[in-house]
Amino acid sequence: QSAWQAAPSEADETIVADALVRLSITDFAGRQYQTLSGGEQQRVQIARALAQEPKLLLLDEPTSHLDIEAQLTVLGLLRRRSQAGCTVLLAMHDLNLAARYCDHLVVMQSGTVATEGSPAEVLTPELLLDVYGVHASIVRLPGNPLPLVVYDRARDDASPPDSG
Repeated sequence: QSAWQAAPSEADETIVADALVRLSITDFAGRQYQTLSGGEQQRVQIARALAQEPKLLLLDEPTSHLDIEAQLTVLGLLRRRSQAGCTVLLAMHDLNLAARYCDHLVVMQSGTVATEGSPAEVLTPELLLDVYGVHASIVRLPGNPLPLVVYDRARDDASPPDSG
């Protein structure tokens, strides 16, 4: 809404209502922000960003504090916004969610780019050990080309992974 606008327009109201529905937070509309949980507040912030109808979204850990269903809802919505022409740039630590929802990954290490490319190109056991210090396997499920990271143990953990 413009700073010169006395009240939201009908178009503004429609955009806000759509953002609330898409993030499944219509029940929060009448509540004070400070009464919401961390995950609820996170979804409200994402709805606020989406209601601006930006051409670029820059989000830092947009799925923090969210349960699994809300994580998938938010990332699916951001993916659809990307496919509709909005540039979406996310900072994420969950590599499996990043692999599923992002076309291009940039892995940072000590403030510099360690590697970049598609999830299938980037997510390798060697990279996970070098950058994150963890032993991991990359699994591909039948019919799904996306890599799935299965963490075994930290680099310094001498105990072998469970075989059970």
